[in-house]
Amino acid sequence: MRITTKSKPLHFALILLGVLDFLIFSEATTHVLIHRDSPLSPLYDPSSTPFDRLHNAFQRSFKRINRFKVAAADNPKHGSIQAPMKPGGGEYLMKLFIGTPPVEVIGIADTGSDLIWTQCLPCIECYNQTIPFFDPSRSKSYQTIPCLPTVCSKVLGSENTLCDITTTCGYRYSYADGSHTAGNLAFETLTLGITNPISLPKVAFGCAHDTGGIFDASGSGIIGLGSGNLSLISQLGPHGGKKFSYCLIPTSMNKNSTSKINFGSDSLVSGPEVVTTPLTIVPSGFYFTWEAISVGKQRIEFASNGNVTTGNVVLDTGTTFTLLPLDVYSGLVHALGQVIRAKMVRDPKGILDLCYESSVNNIKLPIITAHLKGGDVILQPVNTFSWVEKNVVCLTMLASDISILGNLAQTNFFVGYDLESSTLSFKPTDCSKI
Repeated sequence: MRITTKSKPLHFALILLGVLDFLIFSEATTHVLIHRDSPLSPLYDPSSTPFDRLHNAFQRSFKRINRFKVAAADNPKHGSIQAPMKPGGGEYLMKLFIGTPPVEVIGIADTGSDLIWTQCLPCIECYNQTIPFFDPSRSKSYQTIPCLPTVCSKVLGSENTLCDITTTCGYRYSYADGSHTAGNLAFETLTLGITNPISLPKVAFGCAHDTGGIFDASGSGIIGLGSGNLSLISQLGPHGGKKFSYCLIPTSMNKNSTSKINFGSDSLVSGPEVVTTPLTIVPSGFYFTWEAISVGKQRIEFASNGNVTTGNVVLDTGTTFTLLPLDVYSGLVHALGQVIRAKMVRDPKGILDLCYESSVNNIKLPIITAHLKGGDVILQPVNTFSWVEKNVVCLTMLASDISILGNLAQTNFFVGYDLESSTLSFKPTDCSKI
């Protein structure tokens, strides 16, 4: 695939939905993100509190976990591009333009899938969205893909391929939570950037005519950022370089603070404090090896015999909290109970298990260390605890049969993915200064 520019950096507009949700606005040559729940946002809900948004993000994350459960069963072993970001607890939305003339598309930026798809006309059955549907009949650059084994089922996989009587390549994806999308696989021109836009011709994407499930109306589809041939990262070619990095700002930061997600040459995470660990890459997502967790001198192993499964934990920005195996979680709760001096209480919403009654200034929360293959990552209280009510703080880790490092645990880390060398890097960073 050819990109129509040689040296200009590409600027993506991303929206982070969850504990804090954001919409895109532009000023001069930069992208400015506005808090989704700010009075400036068209989605502003004055009745929603920060605690409501936190719990809503938790609920969305529970639904998302089903996707990784299916992926784990299928995979038991497991040039510079930037965009501004703000902290959050759910999905990321990426703004780009499709077609000629360009039509705005806002899709979930998903590292757990490959296909780029958006809802299209004519709509057989679609969920409501706030922006207009893409109409391929109005685009001069829209080109359907023939249903040939070398083109269609080879890239989609036979289980996701649909061929109609017109021999047009079709697709259907279903998710464990009941969500689905179906439509035509086609080539189209993607335009990235609000100022100095750059066009990528003949990008393969899904033009969806039948969708449903837990999709949010503020988005029109999904932007796959996985490792497969259909992902945006792969279709960026040499400009993407199969490298990307991000730095998530804690939810307590000033609403005007921003950071960026980088693709390509500026994605390198380096320095004396960097911890680098092997990255296991599968089409369903990115996995790394977590060996143990500790509080002070109490260390809880992920495998009592020392034989930790390679790629045993998913790294996911779309999940709010961190999920651990039951025995590891139980050991962690016991260790925390020995060092936290506060009254245990229930989560008022009944979601989180370990909560304490205390104001922000009257409790000392411990550091938790994640022992990864390759080094130790120090998790500060901002990574592991959240106030769910004014005087109730809870551990944002839970027991599960699938292990995930969520986005709260990733705040204030420069996290770098190198898909060429299959490595993952963490660097403690004040993300508000990136």
